[in-house]
Amino acid sequence: MTRSVDLSGVTVATILPFHDDFSIDWASYERVLTYCTRPKGIRAVFVNGHAGEGATLDDAERIEVIRRTRAFIGPDVPLLSGIIAWSTAEAVAQAQMAEAAGVDAAVLFPLPQFSGGAGTDPRYALDYVDSVLAATSLPLSIFQQPVASGYGFSSSVLGELVARPRVIAVKEGSGDIGLYEDNLRRIKAVAPGCYMLPSNYHWLVAQVAIGADGILSGMASLIPDLLSDLWSAAEAGDLHTLRALNDQLYPIVRTIYGAPPLIEMHTRIKVALRHLGLISSAVPRRPLLPVPADVAARVGQAVDAAGLARLLSA
Repeated sequence: MTRSVDLSGVTVATILPFHDDFSIDWASYERVLTYCTRPKGIRAVFVNGHAGEGATLDDAERIEVIRRTRAFIGPDVPLLSGIIAWSTAEAVAQAQMAEAAGVDAAVLFPLPQFSGGAGTDPRYALDYVDSVLAATSLPLSIFQQPVASGYGFSSSVLGELVARPRVIAVKEGSGDIGLYEDNLRRIKAVAPGCYMLPSNYHWLVAQVAIGADGILSGMASLIPDLLSDLWSAAEAGDLHTLRALNDQLYPIVRTIYGAPPLIEMHTRIKVALRHLGLISSAVPRRPLLPVPADVAARVGQAVDAAGLARLLSA
């Protein structure tokens, strides 16, 4: 029987801070958790994803992230863990370890090999998902990548995936607002109870206005209050407030995600968190590199202009 996991509201994809020697900075991580889980709209926590540089962690580190996060948030807040693997066997092993460590659901990232056309051939996605389902009792969320990258699944493949009884959510990052609506309609026709969780940072307002069941975003590590307010306005159908919040979000989002290269987006969030004094270092693990000084300065200016420091004492 599928365990109940409530993903309505905002799921924060947590940033994982490192010391300058690239070891995990647990004290800074606890400060981030304290900050980003504080707003009442934050309903779940997602670790070991892209924001948490999960691909750079070894098995012991991923498990320790899960254990420390669970100890911090308690047993009642849903905890999700990313599965970022190079093979189906590795994904199964990661999912089994995550289940043993106490997560409530796993978020399956597409395998790198899928960029060769697997996104439109259901055999590959179904075999991958079925292998993890068979090896664990975990509910699964599908990580939908941008279709332009070659990793994203077609609407028809997503429809087949969400028909699996323990596939409970889609983290929707197709990178195309039209495709987002196509996917939403297909998913709801097949599995009305499946959570549609928009994560395209550039048009969250448009996505929640079209329809969504929550938000999943690494930006919630930096602006949890704004995203909580955004979701509350979406639930209320308050377009005026959505537009006003979008005016606040726009300069922050464009500073973090708008300028190339996009690979630096989560490192820029680290720069912002360091600027706020929440983490001691913004260093990422390779292959990510520190952001240039001029970019770091622009991030700091955006944080100050948005008045994010006032939220530290909220």
